[in-house]
This record gives sequence, structure tokens and C-alpha cells, in this order.
Amino acid sequence: MRIRFGAPASLDELTAPSPDRLTVGDPRVVDFLARFARKLLVPAVARRHPELASLGFFLRPAELARAVTHMQRTDDALVFPRGNVFHIPPANVDTIFVYSWALSALAGNHNVVRISERSATAADTVLEALNATVADADPVIARTQRMVTYGRDDAVTGALSRWCDLRVIWGGDAAVETIRRQPLRPSARDLTFPDRTSWAALSVAGWQAAEPSARRAAVTGFSNDAYWFDQAACSSPRTVFLVGEPSAAEAVQREFLELLGDVVAERGWTVDAAMAVEKRVNAYGLAATGAATALHFPGNAVTGIQLADVGGMPRRWIGAGAFPFATVSSLADLVPVMTRQDQTFSHFGFPAEELRTFVRSLGGRGIDRVVPFGSALTFSSLWDGYDLPHEFTRLTSLQI
Repeated sequence: MRIRFGAPASLDELTAPSPDRLTVGDPRVVDFLARFARKLLVPAVARRHPELASLGFFLRPAELARAVTHMQRTDDALVFPRGNVFHIPPANVDTIFVYSWALSALAGNHNVVRISERSATAADTVLEALNATVADADPVIARTQRMVTYGRDDAVTGALSRWCDLRVIWGGDAAVETIRRQPLRPSARDLTFPDRTSWAALSVAGWQAAEPSARRAAVTGFSNDAYWFDQAACSSPRTVFLVGEPSAAEAVQREFLELLGDVVAERGWTVDAAMAVEKRVNAYGLAATGAATALHFPGNAVTGIQLADVGGMPRRWIGAGAFPFATVSSLADLVPVMTRQDQTFSHFGFPAEELRTFVRSLGGRGIDRVVPFGSALTFSSLWDGYDLPHEFTRLTSLQI
């Protein structure tokens, strides 16, 4: 086990009772997070890793104050940290651990975060910024907040699981099930973020009514949603639903893909040859089963797939820059195919009331987030249907 951030410690020291106490919205933590955020917003860092600029924005002082106010909002109870929190984030989205850790630290918890050995360069940049910030921070930060890397070691995971009051597991269903084999204390609980699928919807009428600049802005936002994490993030759009008149949908789809190709080329996003081959294999597989009726390969970075119907939409990841399309007459046609696995529904061109009617029709049976194009990857303290600031705290009722 290697300590990547925080005071050096052995596993026994990590899991030993600590005399340090933090409070919800502890000023020492708020100051540390705000100074850390400023390092992420330095132009050189933001240009190299745009997703870190979003993280820095999330941690700016106004947002931290808003999160603390939300945590402390209660009329008949006192709010305290939950205690010890063990975070196990995924490797494929290498900044997600900072969001959940930051909210947990802001709630006053002692945290241990396991960072994957396979995490990418953005995670290294985050750790560099954290270690640079902690040098001038109150020593309690390094003693109560630690990030570690270790291989597949059940003994370490088991010890940290027995130590924690809350275990936060991000990853696929199989990863969640594997980690859950390590028992928790009877008073502890899991907060899990398993396999999820996300979608995009484009109003045919809304697209036709939009100015060319608005169409291009929408496609730019969509490209950010899809390409920042190679379309592998749980909130990255998979299938694109064209909602409206079928006779007009084909032209809208064609223009959308052309604009997407232009934007992707301008942004310098590429898909390597091996990924392009994998996408072709998956696309031809959909065609072989009858789920796809037409395929479009304008280049390695963008693949268009025409689905026979919404029932054939793939819920698995089929490659970066692969976009199945399905046409429906209204959002109501999507209600029967949405499930609890579905997370984010990004949209363009719909009236607000049409979206509200769609969400009400779902009745909580599917979709946790409905956001405009360009906001699918924007992290929120409300995630996967959880109110995270409240998940990281505990309440003590007080009657006088």
C-alpha cells in the first residue's frame, strides 16, 4: 500500500481510532479545498485537463458554502459527520473520486480513498495539486484525509471496510459485488454507484427552429459529454433519440453527425485504430442481430448506427464515438424502455413542460438526471438519486 496523499501511515495506523475531530463545514477543510480549487483553475492545468477546470469550479468558495448550508439544514436535529468513509472509485473516470471525497471531507469525515493503479494522468495532476496545497494547510488535513494505492488485496480492503462507517463504491456491477464480499461493521452501510446507462434526446422540431449557432453550440456540448472520458463515463450519452416527425428526422441526424465530425476534428479528439476496429465489430454485431438497419463510418472518431427501434438500444459500451440513433414520435414513447439502470438524460430543443411531463410519466422508475447537452458530465451533489451531502452526515435528534 502506498500513500499518495496525506500523512504517512501503515494499515494499522490508518484503521486505528483517531483523536482528531472535524465538524460539518470545518473552516480548516473549507480553506484547504478552496486553495486546492485555485490550483486546478490555473490556465495551464485547465487547458491540459478541461475536466479539472470543472472540478475547480465545483470547489469554489461559493459552492462550498452552499454545500455546507445544505448539510446543516434541519429544524429538529443536530448534524454531525458520519465518521470514517472508505471510497473506492473507478479507474475509467479518474477525477470522480475528488468530488465524493471533497463532499465527505466538507462534512467533517475521516476519509481513505483507494486510487486505482490504472488511473490516468488527470489523477496524477490532482494528486500533485493536493500535495502542493497540503504543505501549508492545517496538519489535521493530512492526518484525517488520505489517498492510497494498492493492488487487489482483500486483506487491505477488508481492514478498511471494517474500519469505515460508510463505504462508497463506484464501478461496474461486478466490482460492487466483489467489494461487498468484504463485510462491514453492523452499524456501517454501503453507498453504491454501479453500472449505469445514459441517453441523449434531440427534438426534431427544436433543431429545425434553432439558429445555426445554437445547433453548433448544442453539438459542442454533446461532444464534451461524449468524448472527455471516451464515452465510458456513466453519464456519457449512448443512444441518441430523435423525437418528432420521422420524415424530417433523417435530415436532422445527418446534419447533427456532420457538425459532430467538424467539432471533434477542431477539438483534436481522436480515436485510435484499435478502438475504431472494435466499434466496427460491435456495429456489425448489432446489424447481424437485426438491431441496426444502417451503419455510417465517416471516420475513426464518429460512428453512426441506425437502430430498427428503441427496443434495440444497446446498454453496454460499444466504443468511443459510437452513436446509435432511434426515432420516436414523442418522449412518451421512451417511457416503457427506461429502467432503474438509466441515469442521465441529456436533451436539446424541448419545451420545459414537455420534459416535466416526461419525468412525471417515469414516476421514479428510471432516469435520475435530466440536463441540457453539455452538462451530462457536470457533477452535482445530487447524483444517482442520492443527496450526497446528507449521505455523508448523520443526525442527532434533540427535544427540549
